[in-house]
Amino acid sequence: MHLELIAIIVEEYDSAIEFFVETLGFDLIEDSPSLTNDGRPKRWVVVRPPRATTGILLAQADGDRQRRAIGEQVAGRVGFFLRVEDFSGEYRRLVDAGVEFVTEPRTEPYGQVAVFLDIAGNRWDLLGPD
Repeated sequence: MHLELIAIIVEEYDSAIEFFVETLGFDLIEDSPSLTNDGRPKRWVVVRPPRATTGILLAQADGDRQRRAIGEQVAGRVGFFLRVEDFSGEYRRLVDAGVEFVTEPRTEPYGQVAVFLDIAGNRWDLLGPD
């Protein structure tokens, strides 16, 4: 058993793909036409960090309730954790790419960490070895 996908609600597919693929360096696994449960067109968009097995389904908000959840999927807490081997190098690369960090890098018992925002405003920990 493994966790295959998690969903992140986004405003719009293409800008979310650009952020996750071009900025964060994830792989675009799938971008296929699909249908909502009531038959309206949508896309099935999956991104995944290189060599990872769990992907992220980028789900474009559909309706007011989902639009209100953009950036608030975990009520303002850090809800996503991206572990990298070269923390300093990735941190610098992401800062140079315009990623908004809301904390400075610090060392914790579990390694180095800095909190950044994704394109939807969700909080992520960038994690590295200590």
